[in-house]
Amino acid sequence: MSRFLKVAALSVGAALALSQPLQAGSFGLGTPASPEEIAGWDIDVRPDGAGLPEGRGTVAEGEAIFTEQCAVCHGDFGEGAGRWPVLAGGQDTLTSEAPVKTIGSYWPYLSTVYDYIHRAMPYGNAQSLSADETYAVVAYLLYLNDIVDDEEFELSKENFSSVRLPNEGGFIDDGRPDTPLASEEPPCMSECKAEVKITKRARIIDVTPEEDGEVSGMAVD
Repeated sequence: MSRFLKVAALSVGAALALSQPLQAGSFGLGTPASPEEIAGWDIDVRPDGAGLPEGRGTVAEGEAIFTEQCAVCHGDFGEGAGRWPVLAGGQDTLTSEAPVKTIGSYWPYLSTVYDYIHRAMPYGNAQSLSADETYAVVAYLLYLNDIVDDEEFELSKENFSSVRLPNEGGFIDDGRPDTPLASEEPPCMSECKAEVKITKRARIIDVTPEEDGEVSGMAVD
């Protein structure tokens, strides 16, 4: 076959291939996930308690675990060491100029506490805590935030969803795009202000740490 005929045949074949509808199929990449791999990823816990494993732990048990594995960053009582996150306190500060957002003052659902600790803590050794140990640490954090007041309180899968955090009502469902806008006027998308003024220091919004008593950086409105 001449070179011309070969090129013509290839061109016709390519044109026919492109004219056919694309067919869904396998690309031959990767391997199916095993049940064990899926179980390792499927560890999320939802506000209604779905996804919680079997287990239980008391405040007293959680205190021992927290002291050994968490206090170096978060302090013995959840007050935070250095610039590490504060986990306890902060009640009635959300409307102040320096809100302290903790489990007791800000977080809406206990499931977030369990999920995050089980998934990502302790720092540098994530997912090393057993289900029982995680329940115990969460129980201790409830105690530190005065949500429970009994050192013998035991948190478990059975009573988990009955525990409500104080700021649950401070959150609302985001129904976008079905939720109507607060104003009938179209939102401004550019050149909305004639000028920008500096109105707050960064310390007020808890962004920039202090150095030698001075505040470095500023926030703009």
